[in-house]
Amino acid sequence: MKLTLRVWRQKNADAEGAMSTYEVDGISSDMSFLEMLDTLNEELILRGEDPVAFDHDCREGICGACSLVINGDAHGPERTTTCQLHMRSFKDGDTIDIEPWRASAFPVIKDLVVDRTAFDRIIQAGGYVTAPTGAAPEAHATPVPKPDADFAFEHAECIGCGACVAACPNGAAMLFTSAKINHLNVLPQGAPERETRVLDMVAQMDEEGFGGCTLTGECATACPKGIPLMSITGMNKEWLRATRKVKR
Repeated sequence: MKLTLRVWRQKNADAEGAMSTYEVDGISSDMSFLEMLDTLNEELILRGEDPVAFDHDCREGICGACSLVINGDAHGPERTTTCQLHMRSFKDGDTIDIEPWRASAFPVIKDLVVDRTAFDRIIQAGGYVTAPTGAAPEAHATPVPKPDADFAFEHAECIGCGACVAACPNGAAMLFTSAKINHLNVLPQGAPERETRVLDMVAQMDEEGFGGCTLTGECATACPKGIPLMSITGMNKEWLRATRKVKR
């Protein structure tokens, strides 16, 4: 395959960025999208040019590091992570636009790499269980109803990639935050901090400068792990419940 790549290049957070055009040839349809970028970078290094900076880690669709907007879609045309997107999803001769996540809470560090530590600070605000558990308890010591277990597992699949923020026209982080809150709040281990968790995490989300949610649904459409839009409804119910309890 021969492709034309239009890639966002930005030297640092303070510099102005622009799209640069590159031609790549000999791309196999079996390559992953990141392997295709590796091929481009090898060519750039051989020519003495600065390679394109992009985030990656596990390359197995688990870590969420591979955050790219491809032809206007978070993670590209398939509902998967960028590292699991293969070049068979494109045609020979295609022009592909590659950009970083676009959100004020995710400032560009260099080229396609953005700073997503805002997500870390939301987790630090309450996305954990502080009660000391000691050694691992016996598996059936604390029964969890199957619907609650299924609900928790569904939300625990969130990998924090930020596709929800990149896809949202408002740059909202509601789907990410709701997944982390709902995952813990439904379990017995998370019950003691149920109210403080949702209040603190939502407050931190707002402090980070993410946009407001208008339920356009683009976040759930872009999520590679299928976190449902109803997750946001669940978080809103938790927040209202906690607010009323605190006021009492």
